[in-house]
Amino acid sequence: MFEGFETIDRVIDGVPVHAVRGGDGPPVLLLHGFPQTHAMWHGVAPGLAADHTVVAADLRGYGDSGRPPSGDRHTGYTFRAMAADQVGLMRALGYEEFAVVGHDRGARVTHRMALDHPAVVTRAAVLDILPTLHVYDHVDQALATAYYHWFFFIQPADLPERMIAADPVGYLHSLLGGWGSGLDAFAPEALAEYERCFSDDGARHAMLEDYRAGASTDLEHDRADLHRRVAVPLLALWGARSVVGASPAGPLEVWRERGDDVRGGTVDAGHFLAEERPEETLAALRTFLSEAP
Repeated sequence: MFEGFETIDRVIDGVPVHAVRGGDGPPVLLLHGFPQTHAMWHGVAPGLAADHTVVAADLRGYGDSGRPPSGDRHTGYTFRAMAADQVGLMRALGYEEFAVVGHDRGARVTHRMALDHPAVVTRAAVLDILPTLHVYDHVDQALATAYYHWFFFIQPADLPERMIAADPVGYLHSLLGGWGSGLDAFAPEALAEYERCFSDDGARHAMLEDYRAGASTDLEHDRADLHRRVAVPLLALWGARSVVGASPAGPLEVWRERGDDVRGGTVDAGHFLAEERPEETLAALRTFLSEAP
């Protein structure tokens, strides 16, 4: 899926991080979401590599990256910890500054990275999310129905783990086939990769720890940082048929409460826009990344 890209494995502060790298030019880091791996960028990364050095990495707990202990209050899987992994990876590869593009959970890592590492991130793009704290502070019946998994996954271990273990691939398909994108949006090779990882008990537990952290320690970080804003240019893209697209709050208005230079808009897709509409997603990213500072 990443022809011409090299495979990279580095240990960052004791955590193995897996990635692929290709292209030449200004560096850009691509971060995937749940329940996926870096494979979700297969339709976007080669096009970006025409003008950029592209690194597509697996978050800790996902894909072939490490699964460290969760620790007290799930601190091993906070967006802060994940962001530090990826900054460390890019530094190990020789990139002290870079743009970052994230989808879903990877977009939440992108938001945290822009706050925690403002001297490192040059531009940031967040795909199909609203800020985590905003989501939890604005839950209504419609959102709770669409995002039921947020509240299922945060139940104490190992109740969700045991329930999902009854049919992990079937459950994975229900997730990927929901949120406005049908299962046919995914290339067979990418779907096989998601199935491989989601079939692993340890990987599923790590993914749930991500959500448990997101509903506890991450919210503490977000509340403490409400006064801080993303200073670099920020692109927000979302699927017209996604939960974000159906939100009564305008996504750009929400992000402008948290960033100084925010632009963006919709893509005719569901949640998984980078795979459902790779050409349109690529075009928006290339325009954003090529803009003069």
